[in-house]
Amino acid sequence: MTDQAGTRTRARFVRESADVRRQALIDATARCLAERGVGGTSVRAICARAGVSSGLLTHYFAGVDALILATYVDVGAKVSAALDAAIAAAGADPRDRLRACLQANLRPPVLNPDLLATWIAFWSLVKSDPAIAAVHADVYRGTRTQLEALLGDAAPGLSRAQRRIAAISLTALVDGLWLELCLDRSTFSPEEAQAMAESAILQCLEAKDDPFDQSDRR
Repeated sequence: MTDQAGTRTRARFVRESADVRRQALIDATARCLAERGVGGTSVRAICARAGVSSGLLTHYFAGVDALILATYVDVGAKVSAALDAAIAAAGADPRDRLRACLQANLRPPVLNPDLLATWIAFWSLVKSDPAIAAVHADVYRGTRTQLEALLGDAAPGLSRAQRRIAAISLTALVDGLWLELCLDRSTFSPEEAQAMAESAILQCLEAKDDPFDQSDRR
């Protein structure tokens, strides 16, 4: 029984150690992408940043491309987790939850110039790497789907088409504000950006006509 317990403990330790090492490589890749771009993110650069041998990288990943892909998935998951946490902290009111989701993009940890630099590296690969393009599509599809659900809760009278267009519009607005704030905060402040997002939310929730409803058009 003691041996069995010892075996279980050891197996758990090895499994956790592998996860920690894999995550360390992913974190190092994100930092390399932010500092060096895709062209400067090599096996040597990643391993030097992580403080490991190149053999460890190839043990856990098929190569740099696979590691960059895993890093995109990881970064996207962290951003989603930050948004989910903001929504959960907002309470039960549907409008507060919608507001919290959008405004979380305009506050740390999502509002981060280093995150932008990493994201730009991912964007540069979307047109040339089908695997990266697929992750990109999944990330943005998830964002829009979440917003559509929040919009539906906040304004049940909105049609499906209205929710879809509102989600696309709000995503584009927040992405643009986030991008400019990460690049240069001299034009407007995060608080002003949040006020702009709030104004856009109100416009979407108070929409009366559905410009995409073709039922009465010939």
